[in-house]
Amino acid sequence: MRVLKTLLEKRRALDTGQDADVRRSLVESLYASPRSLTIGAVTGVAVGIVISTLSDPGPIQLVVAVLCLVATLRVISAIFFHRQLVRGTAVASRSWELAYELGAWGYAGLLGLMGFVTLLGSPNPVTHMLSVSMATGYAGGISGRNAGRVQIAIGQVCLTLLPTATGLWLEGSTGYRVLSVAMVMMVLGLAEISSTVHRIVVQALVGKREKSLLAEKFERLARFDSLTGLENRMAMQMRLREIFDTNQKRNDAVTILWMDIDRFKEINDSLGHMVGDQLLRGVAERLNDVVQGRGRIARFGGDEFVIICPDMDRVTAAALAQEIIGYFAHGFDLSDNHLQVTASIGYAVAPQDGRDMDELMQHADLALYEAKREGRNRAASFNWSLKERFNRIHEIETGLRRALDGGELKLLYQPIVDLESGHIDACEALLRWDHPVLGPIPPSEFIPISESMGMIEAMTGWVLREACNTAVAWPGDVRIAINISPASLKCAELPGNVIAALLESGLPARRLELEVTESIFLDNSGQTNSILRELQRIGLRLALDDFGTGYSALSYLRSYRFDTLKIDQSFMAGVSANAEDRAIVRAIGNLARDLNMDTVAEGIETPDQLIHAREAGFTNVQGYLFSRPVPRERIAELIAAGPLAGSERPDPVQRRRHA
Repeated sequence: MRVLKTLLEKRRALDTGQDADVRRSLVESLYASPRSLTIGAVTGVAVGIVISTLSDPGPIQLVVAVLCLVATLRVISAIFFHRQLVRGTAVASRSWELAYELGAWGYAGLLGLMGFVTLLGSPNPVTHMLSVSMATGYAGGISGRNAGRVQIAIGQVCLTLLPTATGLWLEGSTGYRVLSVAMVMMVLGLAEISSTVHRIVVQALVGKREKSLLAEKFERLARFDSLTGLENRMAMQMRLREIFDTNQKRNDAVTILWMDIDRFKEINDSLGHMVGDQLLRGVAERLNDVVQGRGRIARFGGDEFVIICPDMDRVTAAALAQEIIGYFAHGFDLSDNHLQVTASIGYAVAPQDGRDMDELMQHADLALYEAKREGRNRAASFNWSLKERFNRIHEIETGLRRALDGGELKLLYQPIVDLESGHIDACEALLRWDHPVLGPIPPSEFIPISESMGMIEAMTGWVLREACNTAVAWPGDVRIAINISPASLKCAELPGNVIAALLESGLPARRLELEVTESIFLDNSGQTNSILRELQRIGLRLALDDFGTGYSALSYLRSYRFDTLKIDQSFMAGVSANAEDRAIVRAIGNLARDLNMDTVAEGIETPDQLIHAREAGFTNVQGYLFSRPVPRERIAELIAAGPLAGSERPDPVQRRRHA
């Protein structure tokens, strides 16, 4: 008995640490096979009926009658629970476990009692053999079948074998007593077997449960963003694909809102990634507050969030987008920082804006790009003109790679005329591209695209080499002027490209003039300043282009020694009719003269504009009055021809009329 007590204590200790799901599985295992339970019940009843028939009337008939009743109830309850289990409606509660436990113990006790009564009350050895065989066979079967709940198995073994063993011992014969001792030993062995099987089953169920939990964890990691708790890109795409698969035969509206935090990179770089992460979590919480049940939110990546809204039309989508933008106006309190953050949103609505997931996503992204292009902190709806613009940009991007290698780019040259002599003082090299499909594309369109593609360095290098090789054939006093993109000024390779072009062509450095715009000073980059200083050390000239329209702070005129100021043509266009433009033109002329800089008035198209340029004290002029941009052969002819037509000084009569 001490051994049985030890086994039961081990079982209770193991049972205490069981997971609820493991315990439920163990209870369900009791009812997992009603067929085996039915076979055991029928066998026990059949043996009992045979013993009852072969025995004289007495207690044995009563025991067999109760045995038949208990067996029938057990079979009915097992079949009922198993059917519920198959349908998924069964609940493996403690009450069901208790019902099985009482039935099992009752049935096992009746079998043991039947053996005890038969051995002591019947002289027929056949009934003795049947009762002992039934008890030992049943005990061996249930020790494995009910090992899921080991206390039931051990209890049944004890209730079946111990009364039978007692009957054998009390019968008195030596053989029966030897069999009685063997049966008691069998109780201990079956108890150990039941305990071992139970431990193996529990370990298997625990392992299965842990694998299931691990699988759920990995599935969550795969579907949800660990920082914000929102669905991630993969889950969002799966959800959207499911929506389109469900609605593919209908015209139900599906809206995608694509949101981006404005200037998030600046916040991340200046305040650190921890503050950036806090902001992303705050944005996720705020989006949940605003959207609520109207859509599903996903973090697409970085600072981009996507909201999927089934059954939402364009008007409702626009209202939701404005509601989100308005909610951002409250700012975010993050630790010791209060951040005023804005957001841009692009949205597209199916089926008008796209009939499949990929197309609708692309169009929402295009709308987001439009919202940011228009100034941020706003929402933009997709329209098909955006797709046309996207297709054009894509065509330009594809063509630019071919154009640089295939000789499609060309340089034209526009003369810059010396007002004193009328001769060509310099020529500005202007890049042109005639696309084989789209036709002529202006530099204002393809240069920014080349910057975004990372091609501007290669393009600048080509322009430098081509322009220097052309200018080296001109007279020694004629310079070549080349526009340099602000993006190129951030590239450390620019001075090397300049030196390489000068050495390859043999052009003196002072005959090369690089034109930069005021926008380079907005960046206030140490690298930009370093490159400008290095270019000046090479010995070439620097010109400040489009003066008066950009940064317009005069401090950089003191910091950098520009050789030339070029006034933007917008001032010259209104100089005849606008007194303010005339005042600005004269002020720039006086400023440049006092700083000992050359000046160029751009956009000179009429004699009247030329007169104003002279009176303002400009040293050079440039415009269609003298020449449009022309190929290298034609510019060589113009340089050789001497003073250009239109550069002559006005006669006194013209001056009086102008005055």
